[in-house]
Amino acid sequence: MTQLDVRPQEGTGKGEGKGLGGNSVGLLGSAVIGVSTVAPVYCLTSTLGSTAGEVGLQMPAVFLAGFLPMLLVAFAYRELNKVMPDCGTSFTWTVKAFGPRVGWMCGWGLVIATIIVLSNLAGVATSYFWLLAGEITDNSAVADLDGNKAVHIVTCLVLIAAATAISYRGMTATKGVQYTLVGLQLVVLAVFVVMAVAKAGSADFPTSVDFSWSWLNPFSVQSFGAFTAGLSLSIFMYWGWDTCLTANEETIGSDKTPGRAALIAMVVLVGSYLATGVAAQMIVGSGGKGLGLANPETSDNVFAALAGPVMGPTLGILLFVAVLASAAASLQTTFIPVARTVLAMSTYEALPASYARVHPRFKTPGRATVTAGVSTAVFYTVMTLVSEHVLVDTIYALGLMICFYYALTAFACAWYFKAELRSSPRDFAFKGLFPALGGLLLSAVFVKTLVDMWNPEYGSGSSVFGVGSVFVIGVGLLLIGFLIMLVMSRRSPAFFRGEVLNRETAVLVVEE
Repeated sequence: MTQLDVRPQEGTGKGEGKGLGGNSVGLLGSAVIGVSTVAPVYCLTSTLGSTAGEVGLQMPAVFLAGFLPMLLVAFAYRELNKVMPDCGTSFTWTVKAFGPRVGWMCGWGLVIATIIVLSNLAGVATSYFWLLAGEITDNSAVADLDGNKAVHIVTCLVLIAAATAISYRGMTATKGVQYTLVGLQLVVLAVFVVMAVAKAGSADFPTSVDFSWSWLNPFSVQSFGAFTAGLSLSIFMYWGWDTCLTANEETIGSDKTPGRAALIAMVVLVGSYLATGVAAQMIVGSGGKGLGLANPETSDNVFAALAGPVMGPTLGILLFVAVLASAAASLQTTFIPVARTVLAMSTYEALPASYARVHPRFKTPGRATVTAGVSTAVFYTVMTLVSEHVLVDTIYALGLMICFYYALTAFACAWYFKAELRSSPRDFAFKGLFPALGGLLLSAVFVKTLVDMWNPEYGSGSSVFGVGSVFVIGVGLLLIGFLIMLVMSRRSPAFFRGEVLNRETAVLVVEE
């Protein structure tokens, strides 16, 4: 029989709180997991073209603009984690700040966003698996196997199963795989940047553009609409760094290390994005002709078009390998936040108690991890069989979920520490001002995205009764969460009355 015992727990990182494997990850490992979840190479190949199409040569400036709200929210995560190193992160913190219902919906936003991302990553990894196989064998028929829906789905399910199995075996297994995959990504990106800059301006690349510092000026974007569209894409490119915090109960020095790791991951990401964006524009420009980044025929997969011309036939294959590694690595680490959020919600009686079980050997939330894998497999399979348009629109709706739970977490920080904001200039800035600004910026993007989603032309161009499908899916997923919350409020009234988790609750220690 599981007994819930509420008592203080210091941020030792020993993982006693919910039975997770403590002291499994250090500062470097935590930062690597954060970078891996974001999947920088995959994000770059899928958004360089679309961002350039929106803002032209100001793409690097938009990358910087998207970094700002993420950095401000990262400060909120760091401050909250110092006093509450709980693997429930956004869920636990918003419950303590705003109450059980707001916190429950914040947790739901994180969970559903992660399921969407997992399905998308699995699909991308599958496509690049067959694309790489075709390049290695020099056989277009092999690459074309990805177009066979049955082959694509089966391959996708195998990758999901493999990623679930690695995550199930614990943080040590996860960390070992990630060092290799993240290292490969960053090295290949560095080689691409160096070769692109070296070849820029040559006769082989007639659309090359000389570097200009104006590329880093966000005020040079032609219109506010173009800027917000590019900003929305940029914010997506940074999503996932908070995995460092979700693994806090398994990290050495759980009160400080995860926050530092998140900031390190953010710096690595923004540096990679700026260097790659500048190098890509220098060698092919941001136009829509030839190899230009905004060419509609190649903009959704820029590296597939640039790999050979920039890096040559041999090294070019490494870029395909890097994209596959990026998607596969992120597919595996993205299980961490969803499984541990579900574990925390279950531990605090916000979800069925069965999800609070931790594997006795691997010290992982086994049932939550497997459930996330099965949910991802079912979701992707159903969406692929029903309509490719629905799958695309679901991915577009992801931005809404990201802004939703990040903004709530940022506001939770400012509200939770409101009594301490006058203690020092440092507390005012990092516990109040910066988080509030980050929340406001993401709230503005949330509202603007809602307005844009109403238009049927947003996303795949499909609609439901004249309303954009992306809007219907995004708002519909939030409403589903609200309905599930109503059901859980009947099953777990104590949590929703604030009796299990509230501002005064220390750390909920689960003892068998």
